[in-house]
Amino acid sequence: METVRPPAVAGTFYPADPAALRRMVDGFLHESRGEGEPPKAMIVPHAGYIYSGPVAASAYARLRPHARTLTRVVLLGPSHRVAFRGIAAPEADWFETPLGRVRIEQAAIDGLLDLSWVQRSDRAHTLEHSLEVHLPFLQEVLEDFTLVPMVVGDADPAQVAEVIERLWGGQETLIVVSSDLSHYLDYDAARAIDTRTSRAIEALRPGDIGFEQACGALPVRGLLQVVRRRGLQGRTIDLRNSGDTAGPRDQVVGYGAYVFH
Repeated sequence: METVRPPAVAGTFYPADPAALRRMVDGFLHESRGEGEPPKAMIVPHAGYIYSGPVAASAYARLRPHARTLTRVVLLGPSHRVAFRGIAAPEADWFETPLGRVRIEQAAIDGLLDLSWVQRSDRAHTLEHSLEVHLPFLQEVLEDFTLVPMVVGDADPAQVAEVIERLWGGQETLIVVSSDLSHYLDYDAARAIDTRTSRAIEALRPGDIGFEQACGALPVRGLLQVVRRRGLQGRTIDLRNSGDTAGPRDQVVGYGAYVFH
C-alpha cells in the first residue's frame, strides 16, 4: 500500500486553500523574469511565503520555459525539527500539498542506501518545512516531475556532495538546495553578511559558509563542492531579507536565490 506525507505547514507558511495558494505563487512568479537557459542547480530560501516567496520566485520563474525538459527534482534541505546523524530520505511514496501529490522516486533512494550516512526516516520529514515550501512552486512551474527529497542532519558536506553526485543525472534533473541566510541581525548587518555570503557562493568557496551565514550551510557546502568539480558557474539573481519583504528591520532573516549553469 502506498503512503503519503501530508503537508505540515499549509496554513502557516503558505495558504492551505488551493486557489489562494495558486494565486499567491503565480503572483510571485509573474513579478519575476523567466528567461535564459535552465539552471542545473539552485539555492532557494524556505521561509514563509510573505517573507521569502518573492525571492524564491526569482529562481523558480526561470524553470517555466523548460517545464517539459525538467522531469526530476533532487531537493535537499536542513533539518529544523529532528536531530539525527546523516541524511534522511522518506519512506513515503508521495508528498502532498494543497495543489496535489508529487511522486517520490524510490528507485533513486534505493540506490543511495549503500552509503552508511543515508537512511530512510519519515520522522525526519513529517514536520520539516525546508523541503515542503518548495513544492507548490515546483508544481506550478513544471508539468510533470518526480522528487528525490533529502533532509540533511548532522552530516559532513562531503557526504552531501556524494549524494548529489549520485543523483546528478542529465538535463532532466534539477538540483535544489534549500537555505535561508543570516538570522536575526539588524537590517544593515544582515545586508553586509549576506552580501559576503553571496560572493562566497558565486566564487564556489564552501569553506567560507558556516551556520551564521546560512541555516542550510551543510547542503549548500556540499552543492558547492560538486559544482566546483564539475566546472559550473554560480550567479546571484536575488538578495533581500525580511526587512525588504514583510517584516521589521531590527531583526531580519536573509534570503538569496542562486543559479548554477
